[in-house]
Amino acid sequence: MIRFEDVSVTYDGASEPTVRGVDFEVPEGELVLLVGPSGVGKSTILGAVSGLVPHFTGGTLRGRVTVAGRDTRTHKPRELADVVGTVGQDPLSHFVTDTVEDELAYGMESLGLPPTVMRRRVEETLDLLGLAPLRDRPLATLSGGQQQRVAIGSVLTPHPRVLVLDEPTSALDPAAAEEVLAVLQRLVHDLGTTVLMAEHRLERVIQYADQVALLPAPGEALLLGTPAEMMAVSPVYPPVVDLGRLAGWAPLPLTVRDARRRAGELRERLSGRTPVDDAPAAADGETASQGPPAPDDESCTSGAGGNSIPAEGRAFRRWRPRRSRPTPGTTHLTAEVQALSVRRARIQALNHIDLTIRPGETIALMGRNGAGKSTLLNTLVGLVEPSTGTVHVGGAQPHRTAPQGLVRRVGLVPQEPRDLLYADTVAAECRAADTDAQTTPGTCRALVDDLLPGVTDDTHPRDLSEGQRLALALAVVLAARPPLLLLDEPTRGLDYAAKARLVHLLRELAATGHAIMLATHDVELAAELAHRVILLAEGEVIADGPAADVITSSPSFAPQVSKILAPQRWLTVTQVRKALP
Repeated sequence: MIRFEDVSVTYDGASEPTVRGVDFEVPEGELVLLVGPSGVGKSTILGAVSGLVPHFTGGTLRGRVTVAGRDTRTHKPRELADVVGTVGQDPLSHFVTDTVEDELAYGMESLGLPPTVMRRRVEETLDLLGLAPLRDRPLATLSGGQQQRVAIGSVLTPHPRVLVLDEPTSALDPAAAEEVLAVLQRLVHDLGTTVLMAEHRLERVIQYADQVALLPAPGEALLLGTPAEMMAVSPVYPPVVDLGRLAGWAPLPLTVRDARRRAGELRERLSGRTPVDDAPAAADGETASQGPPAPDDESCTSGAGGNSIPAEGRAFRRWRPRRSRPTPGTTHLTAEVQALSVRRARIQALNHIDLTIRPGETIALMGRNGAGKSTLLNTLVGLVEPSTGTVHVGGAQPHRTAPQGLVRRVGLVPQEPRDLLYADTVAAECRAADTDAQTTPGTCRALVDDLLPGVTDDTHPRDLSEGQRLALALAVVLAARPPLLLLDEPTRGLDYAAKARLVHLLRELAATGHAIMLATHDVELAAELAHRVILLAEGEVIADGPAADVITSSPSFAPQVSKILAPQRWLTVTQVRKALP
């Protein structure tokens, strides 16, 4: 169905091909998973199937790509639309209508399908993806995960013979991801649909793949084989495979069920041992690791004082915790939320939220798509005004505080990092960040050097990968050293190595007293990083406690290691590795 014949792609201005000598075939009615570290060219390979590469992206394609017998060099994307359905990493860039139902119908309208057929397929897709309650909703009011489900649905309704999916579950909560993957499996098995998919969260998808196409490193030859064969040699692999390698299991397990069947001996070796908590400990009232306090500012409604840590020109790896003894009788809070409710249009986004955030605390905010996670983050950073209740960050009310004062109290890295990036070069972004933060020139650039080694000043932000854009946006926010750092789905587009670097950075920040709250569907990230987890449902807090208590008690949000080694309370492979003799 899909055939690559010695394909190389070189983009304009690049000295080396992004992908070189790609030669493999995807048979009809199979799901092939494209795997590899960030930056090896997975999105380029997917784009070549739909014709977006090179017709839309530019550059030079050598070799031949055929889909259902059509050569993508001579057939533009619109001439492949009846055969190939594509969902990229950014759902918003695909939308052409205003509401959910209209977007599901648009592709069929373009192909001229009869209205009766369109109506039936829209209803089927609404039910398949759990979108029926959202059918009349404007797309702009949906959460990121809901938008992603609509984007997937919009390519399913025309019934293409080939689906090309780039990170299809990256913004979905665990339950929604399972629903989407079950739909894809049904299309493959029952309808013979061919699926080529790239996904970094292998723990979600590896068990659904018929074959794995592995790109080990930039410039290296693509390898094709069964999931078990490829996971044995892949530089990226899910926790279940990592645990299998550690335990010496052969063949390596790909599912929690398979691993649990083999884990008896490992449980015995771990019996009586206690997991070492890798998550940072929150500051308490006696020995707080105090982060940089918010400065007094005449443009703010109120300020917070304290000892500051000079940061000019220093990158995060050179920051060190500064211990300070609080004044007796005082309570150190980075943020406090009381009886917060937010109503947006007809939607009750948040309902009576009470919350405190302390210095050095790392909190994972979790819940289904549309539960109110992004709304809570946006309220803390002043982008959303409370309908009722109060929000204080560093002593100030965010929605009533001027940006110049707020930027040194709280910073948000949004779900789409490019929303923070407006300049034409990395250097210009860093200069603007230093100016906004009123800090010494070079502060942001020093952070970029640590987070993105090798990225030059003249690089355009849009030429960076998803993970690189996240790192740049994080450097822009951190230039002001805000005591409270908020991140919305920070691991979208990150491979396991990039995620490990992010975890290391956030631990460093927490050690210096920064409070961190991240909204995430990545249960493995929460297990690795957070010591406190808050679960939201329909705008209300339904659980708030230590990570080991909250996520292990939830089948949806428990990490793989927890499921494999239950009832023992292990969360990560790192904990297991440290505990073994």
